Amino acid sequence: MELFIWVGIPVILIFLVAGMYNNLVAARQNCNQGWADIDAALRQRHDLVPNLVETVKGYATHESGTLTAVIAARAGALDANSPDQLEKAEKVLSGALGNLMAVAENYPDLKASANFQTLQGELADIEDKLGASRRAFNAAVATYNTAIQSFPSNIVAGMFNFPERTYFELDRNERSTVSAVPKVGFN
Repeated sequence: MELFIWVGIPVILIFLVAGMYNNLVAARQNCNQGWADIDAALRQRHDLVPNLVETVKGYATHESGTLTAVIAARAGALDANSPDQLEKAEKVLSGALGNLMAVAENYPDLKASANFQTLQGELADIEDKLGASRRAFNAAVATYNTAIQSFPSNIVAGMFNFPERTYFELDRNERSTVSAVPKVGFN
């Protein structure tokens, strides 16, 4: 019986620590996968931006400041090296794309262009994918952060250096768009 206590309890503790460690690794990998999904959607958006700019450029030649801002914002997003830098750069790009779409509203011929409508539809689809990816990432971050802060897994997380992750949050412009009441019109 005494042998069981001296051998059995440490073995049980080792298995518990290993199980908690594996759960933390799985939660961290879910966060990484969520970030990869966001990155894939952002790459699609980045690839679409030059086509959108070129289409608008053909119709709105005197809107060069807006077009230049979109191109610069895309370059900033492509050059981002960390999730925090990418998040900030994407907020700038989202604002620049919003301005570009506002410019497009002033050009009826552009809005009627099949190419522009196709690109606008693709952008809307990508934005939907991006929103879904952000929600999935934030859910994975919530699960991961809860795991590293909950007892007793917080002890294992501290021993093996599992840092807290940050959420991918909306900026003020996106929050106002998301919280706005949609306009419904019947033609």
